[in-house]
Amino acid sequence: MSNYVLPILIVALFVFAIIKKVNTYSVFVSGATKSLTLIADIFAYILTIFIALELFTASGLSVYFCKALSPIFSVLGIPTELTELIIVKPFSGSGGLALLTDVYQKYGADSYISRCASVIFGSSETVFYVATVYFSKTKIKKLGFAIPVAMLCLIFSVIISCLICRFI
Repeated sequence: MSNYVLPILIVALFVFAIIKKVNTYSVFVSGATKSLTLIADIFAYILTIFIALELFTASGLSVYFCKALSPIFSVLGIPTELTELIIVKPFSGSGGLALLTDVYQKYGADSYISRCASVIFGSSETVFYVATVYFSKTKIKKLGFAIPVAMLCLIFSVIISCLICRFI
């Protein structure tokens, strides 16, 4: 059934467009044009996030940060082996995925640590990337409480994820 969902949605979209008498080609081209200007608007912000993440890892700060946070995570019931994943995921989804793959290879896919890593990866967001994209387009410069609240929610989701995995 799931193989038919996307084709059904596409056909339904075209039928709806015909009923509403919308020129689908011109609307598609207009949307594609607007997406190019969006990419041009946010490119510098995204590039800055990627450069900052690379500098964070290449400088060795990530190692020191992980060592500093490991005891705190241990007290909260979070496996210390997942510290790097928890730190990298808010910045980069692909970096988080690479670390998740490493956890699977090192501890096995059915281990407690791997289950925690899977739930953490699935329930967390690339906070800084999303904030960069959204806030750069809206031209909002004062983020206020957006990022601190998102990071607090991330920590709560990590703690609850590990707690749930402990009982499963």
